[in-house]
Amino acid sequence: MIVLYTVLWVVLLAALPWWLGLPALLALAAAVTLLQHRLAPAHAALIRRALRWGLPGWLFALQRALGGDAFAWGAALLGALAGYTLLAGLEAWLDRDLRRAPAGAPAAEWPELARAPIGPPAEIIELLLPTWHEARGELADPLGGAVHGEPGGCRFDDGTRVGAPGGFTQITFSPSGRWFAATTGKRSVLLWDRQRDRQYRLRGWQLCGWYREQPWLDRREDAMPLALSAVLGRDEDD
Repeated sequence: MIVLYTVLWVVLLAALPWWLGLPALLALAAAVTLLQHRLAPAHAALIRRALRWGLPGWLFALQRALGGDAFAWGAALLGALAGYTLLAGLEAWLDRDLRRAPAGAPAAEWPELARAPIGPPAEIIELLLPTWHEARGELADPLGGAVHGEPGGCRFDDGTRVGAPGGFTQITFSPSGRWFAATTGKRSVLLWDRQRDRQYRLRGWQLCGWYREQPWLDRREDAMPLALSAVLGRDEDD
C-alpha cells in the first residue's frame, strides 16, 4: 500500500505544473522542520519519504515546462543535485539528536531512573592499624636496610636523617614503606612521605591507621579518622 501511495504521489507532482508542486514540497519541508517535536515519528517519516520521492516528480514537471529538450534535462539534473543535497542536509539536521546518543543504547524508562543510585557509590574504609616500635635501637626498613633510633631523631642506612628537637618516642612504617611516621610527644606526630620527600609535623593529631598506603589521623580515640588530605585542608595526589 505504501508503494502504491508513493507512485501516486510521484505521478501527481509530475502531472501538476511545476509552480504548484514546488509550494507543496516547500510546505512539507517547513512542516517537518518546525513541527518535528510535535509530529509523531510515523508522520515525520512519512513527510520525509514524501520529500525524497516527490522531488523527482517535480523535476520531471519542471523539465517538461522547459520544453523537454537537452537544456531542460540538464536543468532537471542540476535541480536534482541541488535538491537532494538540501534534503541530505535537512535530514542530518533533523537527526542531530540521534547522533549524540550512544549507538544501541536504549532509553532508560522512568522506573529505571527512579531506582538508579544517586552520587558516587559508597566505600567502606578499613584502616590497617600501625605497628609502633620504640625509637631506639634498630628497626628493619621495608624499602631495604634499617633505621636507627638515635638521640634527636632517626638515621637511615642511606645517610638520611629525620629528627625532632625532643627526639622520637615511637616510630613505624606504612605497609609498603612509602611513609615513615614518628611520635614526637603527646598527640604530636611527624609524617614523612619518602616517595615525594615531604614532611608533615602535626600537633594535636595522632596516627590511627593506613588505608591504601595513606595515613589517617584523629584527634582523640572516639573521633572520626580523617585522611591526611582532609587534615591539611587540601587534596594530595596519591
